[in-house]
Amino acid sequence: MPHRHFDEELEDLKTKLLRMAGLAEDQIDKALTALMTRDSTLAREVIERDRAVNTLDVEIDEECIRLLALHQPAARDLRLVTTAMKISTELERISDLAENISERAIELNEEPQLKPYIDIPMMGKMARAMVKESIDAFVKDDAAVARKVLTNDDFVDDLMEQIFRELLSFMIEDTRTITRAIRLSFIAKYLERIADHATNIAELVVYLVEGKIIRHTIPPGSQEVS
Repeated sequence: MPHRHFDEELEDLKTKLLRMAGLAEDQIDKALTALMTRDSTLAREVIERDRAVNTLDVEIDEECIRLLALHQPAARDLRLVTTAMKISTELERISDLAENISERAIELNEEPQLKPYIDIPMMGKMARAMVKESIDAFVKDDAAVARKVLTNDDFVDDLMEQIFRELLSFMIEDTRTITRAIRLSFIAKYLERIADHATNIAELVVYLVEGKIIRHTIPPGSQEVS
């Protein structure tokens, strides 16, 4: 009976983590919508709702510490609890970055739009998809899906470089665009970091499923740069 009770507590932990993931994903969606539609009211809602994500992060941490102290889990259960703690931290940072995007959107809304937004929403869509897929991998205990997320990070990095080059050309041609271009470059960087956090979650899922730590390792087929 005690073991069954512990299993139920683990399921409750996973449910709370999924609720936090849903909030973080929605934060990304709303922040990008606020940018695209120049909706400062929506941007302020994203900033305000970051508190709810922070609260869940603290609750999950406290629950994980309690489970570790009370049940002293081993093997797979221990990996699940420690992984949940780390994933909640990644999700909290993702929500922080959505808040940062919203802050820049509010600033950008005070001036005329610099250019039509094409690459940034594409980058945002990819980063958001990576977050969703990494959480799906966690739910399904699927290391293959998690590894797919890792390969997608390169596409986001390439888009960020493309955006930076374009914004740099704006700044060189017309100094009046510098402030807006810098704010947009910040947003591109925030999205790149969201993708990085999704990658971290995916690496944690591989550890959870396979017991392998793949962070800071060289992917098969690539060469180490000296």
